[in-house]
Amino acid sequence: MGEIVGAGLLAHVPTIMLPKADRLELNEGKEITLVTGLEQLRKEVFERDDYDTVVVLDSHWATTVEFVVTAQHRRAGLFTSEELPRGMCRMPYDFPGDPELARNVEKSADQHGTWITAIDDAYLPVYYATVNLWKYLGEGLPDKRWVTIGVCQTGDMEDHLRLGRALADGIAATPGRRVLLVASGALSHTFWPLRELRDHEASDPVHIFTPQAREADRERIAWFGEGRHDKVLDTMDEFWKYKPEAKFFHYLMMAGALGEQACVAKARQYGEYENSIGTGQVHLWFDRPADGWTGTGRPAASPSPRTPHSRI
Repeated sequence: MGEIVGAGLLAHVPTIMLPKADRLELNEGKEITLVTGLEQLRKEVFERDDYDTVVVLDSHWATTVEFVVTAQHRRAGLFTSEELPRGMCRMPYDFPGDPELARNVEKSADQHGTWITAIDDAYLPVYYATVNLWKYLGEGLPDKRWVTIGVCQTGDMEDHLRLGRALADGIAATPGRRVLLVASGALSHTFWPLRELRDHEASDPVHIFTPQAREADRERIAWFGEGRHDKVLDTMDEFWKYKPEAKFFHYLMMAGALGEQACVAKARQYGEYENSIGTGQVHLWFDRPADGWTGTGRPAASPSPRTPHSRI
């Protein structure tokens, strides 16, 4: 039986991929702690030998008629971002996948009333919400498998929670698997307009797009630190006012896998809460509590009927 042994809400901002000299120039001569935080997280968590697979819940990969989980035996190539090719250009990546896990997640879709397809196409695009974190946390660790699941742009909060429930069941159905979940994305996510953003590239949270967004982010960081996932989930309508990245679907998928409102895992923060041209960024890591993610074990999700698979 497989299990989830750790989980994180992690920032993947392009700035972390710039040369150090460029990062210092943008940040008033100081290193951004999103970089040092990832370096510390690698040493304390990702260089351990108590896991074998990382599942990235990628806020940049938006599907339409279903959720997709990568099922290649290996993914390798050069990545250049269509969004920011100057800073993320011909970045090499090479990591094994986990087809068995991907197929088991796909098989878990029906009982949770959702649609998931495992895709092993070698030409399936990869996104920097996955690649950037692999460069810091996975490169040089050749035995660790990496799998990605995208958000679904036609889905809502309940759909993404269902994906998380199916993911947990797919992991449980994979013998011996020990998995880290990574929800890759930001908190509040409004960019400064182009003619203004170069005045707001430093990491100081004073540059977050509005004071209200900054306070909403900090409130949720505090709740995560207390293990109050219930408060985060119960106030999503309020948080959506501040446009969290991908509607916070990356986190919602993770929450669905960890027990949702019943999850009691407390966050350990790596680095500071920082700005990235108006958006709120932070690295939060959740170790599995000794008595389980919910204290008493993950509650069973209620199966929901689903209509036939789209023909698209």
